[in-house]
Amino acid sequence: MRQLLFTLVLLGIPLMIKAQTIKGTVLDKLSQEPLIGANVILTSVEPEMGTVTDAEGRFSITDVNPGRHHLMVSYLGYETVSLPNILLTSGKDAIMEITLDESLVQMDEVVVTSKVEKDKANNDMATVSSRMFTLEEVTRYSGGRNDVSRMAANFAGVNISNDSRNDIVIRGNSPTGVLWRIEGMPVPNPNHFATLGTTGGPVSALNTNALKNSDFLTSAFPAEYGNANAGVFDIQFRSGNRDRWEFTGQLAAFSGLEFMVEGPLSKKKKGSFLLSYRHSFVELATAVNLNIGTTATPAYRDITFKIDLGKTKSGYWTFWGIGGTSDIDFLAEDVESDDFFANQDEDSYATSLLGMTGITHRWLLNNDTYVKTIIGLSTAANTFDVDEVLQDSERNRILEIDDKNSRFTLSSYINSKLGTGINLRAGILYEKYFLDTYGRDKDHGEWIQFRDFEDNLDLYQAFGQLQWRLSKSLTLNGGLHLQYLDLNQDFAIEPRAAINWHLDDHQSINLGFGIHNQMLPLPVYLYKNLQPDGSLVQSNLDVSFLKSAHYVLGYDRSFGTDWRLKTEIYYQDQIDVAVDQEINSFSILNVGADFGFPEIGFLQNAGDGANYGVELTLEKFFSKSFYLLTTGSLYESRYSGSDRVDRNTAFNNNYVYNLLGGKEFPVGKRKTNVITVDFKWTTTGGRYYTPIDLDASIAAGREIKLNEQAFSERFDPYFRLDIKVGFRLNSTGKKLSQQFYLDFQNITNHQNIFTQRYNNSSKEIDTIYQIGFFPDVLYRIQF
Repeated sequence: MRQLLFTLVLLGIPLMIKAQTIKGTVLDKLSQEPLIGANVILTSVEPEMGTVTDAEGRFSITDVNPGRHHLMVSYLGYETVSLPNILLTSGKDAIMEITLDESLVQMDEVVVTSKVEKDKANNDMATVSSRMFTLEEVTRYSGGRNDVSRMAANFAGVNISNDSRNDIVIRGNSPTGVLWRIEGMPVPNPNHFATLGTTGGPVSALNTNALKNSDFLTSAFPAEYGNANAGVFDIQFRSGNRDRWEFTGQLAAFSGLEFMVEGPLSKKKKGSFLLSYRHSFVELATAVNLNIGTTATPAYRDITFKIDLGKTKSGYWTFWGIGGTSDIDFLAEDVESDDFFANQDEDSYATSLLGMTGITHRWLLNNDTYVKTIIGLSTAANTFDVDEVLQDSERNRILEIDDKNSRFTLSSYINSKLGTGINLRAGILYEKYFLDTYGRDKDHGEWIQFRDFEDNLDLYQAFGQLQWRLSKSLTLNGGLHLQYLDLNQDFAIEPRAAINWHLDDHQSINLGFGIHNQMLPLPVYLYKNLQPDGSLVQSNLDVSFLKSAHYVLGYDRSFGTDWRLKTEIYYQDQIDVAVDQEINSFSILNVGADFGFPEIGFLQNAGDGANYGVELTLEKFFSKSFYLLTTGSLYESRYSGSDRVDRNTAFNNNYVYNLLGGKEFPVGKRKTNVITVDFKWTTTGGRYYTPIDLDASIAAGREIKLNEQAFSERFDPYFRLDIKVGFRLNSTGKKLSQQFYLDFQNITNHQNIFTQRYNNSSKEIDTIYQIGFFPDVLYRIQF
């Protein structure tokens, strides 16, 4: 008998399935007011199951079998919404936050129909070049490494053709142009091994198991987003389960070993908490001689939490935070010639620290108006030291960097429905940066200090934006964003506008425009030039914001409820770009995809650039057990420096193409266990690069580039195929589910070029290749 039971479990045939719960809240999308008495119907079961929301807008449907389910939510005077593919496992409740749009039609005209807008952003003001992404998408796609940046690279106009870091290139812009927001608060680089001024890194510090539906914007974003010119990640954390305790354990090659706990704060179940801890597991890959891009062993760990007090007498309160540390040592004796990050004649030591926390308060003034206020603190610090290895094995320190960047943030905005279809949002954002940065390197045996700044600076922002839904087919968005930097008294006024015109129920045209200004990376402002008299001058303080004008024209077409076609044409004009005063090819547009920044002073706003292209997305949303996503981008990214020569930027790949798909195969008597198969194929144009002057490099004993030929040569195209297979098991008779997958990344072991580098030991130019075949693995248990 025991052998029979064991065989049934292996085959995925349950003796009894433990039913679960789908629950959540229903809110007015604009006012965030709970909708009392909304109808919530589970249409994926027979007979259908349903309930209505309570005084707090909450609902709960119990005794639901694991699997994918479909909800329909309706409320008198509001548009009915349809929510397909809600994944319910036996180890975790499905918790939803559902928002409804007020209907514009008269009551005697109402026809009950449901709409499915899986691609629409959470932020109702973001109507062009934006989309929402879900936790399941981050973990579903092959090759994603549980990283939201790598997930976003599947979308049109986005590129990560670098296996070692997750810096994303959006429409040919530098990764430094990306704004990260968590729970509405601008934050520093949320990655391990991050450095001052960058927005990416080798390993993400964002725990995907703590995320809820979030937004990703690529151009002409609404007025509430400032200090960015490339794109926005607007990340939201989910709240814990307020009704019962739940636990998650996970092991993955890149995101590490994780344990998460969540549950109610009290027996009254008025609030909830969520807490997770992760620790690096990458050292196991090195133990079995798998190539991770470096012979050094990266160590990292992070913690994430969110406390949601729910509704209190003083409003809605949430507290959240992330903390992480990381370190790695590159020793010359262990460094291979093809190492991504280190040289064979140097020892280098890197550490980084990340911390951010915020308090969010939302107060409903009345049924149409609320005020949301965020107070937060963040800090980011990193050190990087390099020792030159001499012939007698002695070490000579040649580089020291020690950067600390702390930030106090205060933001508040008011959102008010002025009438049916009219919504106003206006607010302020204040950020105070506390900087303590120091850097020096050796030149011919003498220490040269290039950065030494211990002070603070203030960035002020304000915005106002109005959305007017004139009819079911026409929506207007307009706004104004203001920005002031006290470091150099730089001030910017930025108009934003968008029009959405629904030609019919299946197709729409979108227009967007915006002026966007952004601070330069902090290392650029803080760089100090050595003068002939031996003094140091901070020569880049007067450089103005990087300014760009975005123009977007888009067309959307839906085919039924599952297929969608989208295309966008865009043009971005880069204005008054920082370039060198000396006549050369340098431009600030080309920096930001590495750990450091060029040491150039006396910059001036005399350059320009342009990004333009066309994008196409064809997507079949998950239904009938499979999904398909294909995205393509054709674009140009050009610039000119102070020499006025028109050149490719460092991020001009010319084209990006992705093809993704996946299918689930239900198994077992009740089809509640699932075998999954996913794939991803990516190809991009080769990156342009600046050739190395070999003779000059040999004479100087270090790499010298032919900057007059900047970005004139090109690497071969990037190509990668990933295939992932997995199994999702829902336990019999217990609230427990398990998931396992193997993600075979670069399964063809294609040799994609990472860079070319001068090797002073061999006096040759080495070609460094990216990661070859790598099997990522994940095991998750929830109970």
